[in-house]
Amino acid sequence: MVNDILESIKGSLTTYQNAISETENTQLRQTLQQIRNSDENFQFEVFKIAQTKGYYKPAQQATQQEIAQVKTELQQ
Repeated sequence: MVNDILESIKGSLTTYQNAISETENTQLRQTLQQIRNSDENFQFEVFKIAQTKGYYKPAQQATQQEIAQVKTELQQ
């Protein structure tokens, strides 16, 4: 359930970002940004709770060598 909630919020954040980038009306844009910011905060809170309880374990951090390799590949 936790992963479903996190994925759902992630999808919402993408939708908000797309709408924000296509919105000309300043008030609507600001409202969408506020909603997006609120959802980002909620997502992070859910993540912290899930991680604390052991429901969600992030992937291992990349090594410096892996990071360098990706940077090299992206610069080509």
